[in-house]
Amino acid sequence: EDDERFFTTILFSDEACFHISGTVNPHNVCILGSANPHKHCEMARDSTKVNVWCALMHDQITGPFFFAEKTVRSVIYLDMLQSFVFPQIEALQPEITFQKDGVPPRLSTIVRDALDKHFPGRWIGRGGSISWHPRSNDITPLDSFLWGYVKDIVYKTQVRHINQLNTRVRDAITTVDVSMLAQTWKEIEYHLDRQIAELVQ
Repeated sequence: EDDERFFTTILFSDEACFHISGTVNPHNVCILGSANPHKHCEMARDSTKVNVWCALMHDQITGPFFFAEKTVRSVIYLDMLQSFVFPQIEALQPEITFQKDGVPPRLSTIVRDALDKHFPGRWIGRGGSISWHPRSNDITPLDSFLWGYVKDIVYKTQVRHINQLNTRVRDAITTVDVSMLAQTWKEIEYHLDRQIAELVQ
């Protein structure tokens, strides 16, 4: 509340799983598109899938990063941070605050130590310097906008193989422009203001 620039300096990050089949499973993580609010959900047992990491700021995208592994454990996540994320955002330091998703396997000591070193006092997440309630609503721009938007594009026609899936995901993400991000940030700020108002009542 005291820093008007704070919200524009957050780098929100998250992962989504894309499947060749496009099959949905309502028992796993749900992503809601802001323009088209039907659910896109994950199906963890599909062997023809790819895990994709991406990060958004109010005016730019970092990623996508495609994990070769089907299961992203803490060591793999740390390697992605060190080899891909940290070099890409070096020019933005020390201005940004990193928001990390709360997936438990990636909250290991080695990941937290790396984030503490790279974002001292400036990362959001469980175990971080800025807490993120584990049961809080997903209000990140990746959940409220990006993943739903990308999946709507990727699955317009049938996906036939994993290389085509990767290409479609990458191409869909490149269509996101600054005006789309600006509108998404306005929507998130509105939802945050509503939540703050509910908390103070």
